[in-house]
This record gives sequence, structure tokens and C-alpha cells, in this order.
Amino acid sequence: MSAAEIIAELPKLTAEERAAVLRRLRELEERDELHFLHETADSMFQEMDQQESKDARRKTG
Repeated sequence: MSAAEIIAELPKLTAEERAAVLRRLRELEERDELHFLHETADSMFQEMDQQESKDARRKTG
């Protein structure tokens, strides 16, 4: 089912069904945000590790 088809069906849903859809969309959005934050943190930690290695080599070299 395409997004356009899903959107077209939304007006046919009851208020309770729309609330359930909205809850699910929010859950998916939260999952995506957490995934993004995890990837960003990993990247930042890798950069910090690289900088610390450079600093350590410079101090000992």
C-alpha cells in the first residue's frame, strides 16, 4: 500500500483508530530520532578517540 493510499484512507477511520495511527507514527519517529542520536554519538566518540590518539602521539613524539 502506498503512502498516498494510506493518507486517502485516514478520513474513513474513527477517532480511536486515528489516535492509534498517530501513536504508532510517534513511536516510529522516536525510534528514528534515537537511531540518529546513536549514530551521531558514535561518530563524535570516534572523532574524540582519533584526536586523543593524535594528542598522545604528539606528547610522546
